[in-house]
Amino acid sequence: MSRPPGRSRSGGRKRLDGTEGDPPGEWLYGLNPVREALASGRREIHELRVRTDRGGDRELVGILETVSARGIPISVRKDAGLGGARPADAANAQGVALRVGPLPERSLEELLAEGPKGHRTLVALDRVEDPQNLGAIFRVAEAAGVHGLVLTRRRAPPLTAAVARASAGAAEWVPVARVANLTRALDMLKSAGFWVFGAVLDDAEDLYALPERALEGDRVVVLGAEGAGIRPGVASALDYRVEIPMHGKVASLNVSTAAAVVLFEIRRRRAVATLL
Repeated sequence: MSRPPGRSRSGGRKRLDGTEGDPPGEWLYGLNPVREALASGRREIHELRVRTDRGGDRELVGILETVSARGIPISVRKDAGLGGARPADAANAQGVALRVGPLPERSLEELLAEGPKGHRTLVALDRVEDPQNLGAIFRVAEAAGVHGLVLTRRRAPPLTAAVARASAGAAEWVPVARVANLTRALDMLKSAGFWVFGAVLDDAEDLYALPERALEGDRVVVLGAEGAGIRPGVASALDYRVEIPMHGKVASLNVSTAAAVVLFEIRRRRAVATLL
């Protein structure tokens, strides 16, 4: 049987020098990113690779069943890198890799059309450029029930495999909207009825002393880059400037840790208000 031009028997695409390479897409490594990508159904799935020493592993059973049921190709590899991992990726691959298409992104208008109005929480990031921080924020946001992230088209990382890995798979579940201008996007959200909160260090209200009216309805939490914080132009769109009381000697928290404190305090207060 003949095969399509430019493809090897293994399904790889040949490079210009005639050597074999992987088809288009990116690789997700590790059990959590792979499992969540399969469960969320938001990406195209191309291939699963499993290292030989993981054969029969109970943690892989569900993954293998899902992939087999969908007719996705599975290959078993002897090499520690699963045929494409960089050393850092291979060390954390857990013997499994999934080749996938990109995570879809949407417009702010599409994001606003989703979720129950009056109960939505969004997170907007201003110049948070480190993929590890972005991944950690995804993980916090998903756990806190956030309905979506708002990222800028510039000065924000692409949704790469590194972000997915740092999020432990949570990036597969939280929708993302990209905007050209964050200040205009916040003004649009305010027009749609959102309160805009910003986590800042100066001239701010105590997070734990926010009035009840501030926690009613929809809200967006704005987080800035570590050190630089939220830009003045973006800060001008804030309804509430909030700070986390610090009782130690350090002046601030990592941005993903700050996100966890703010988001779970808002969620706690909303839960209490619902019970009253």
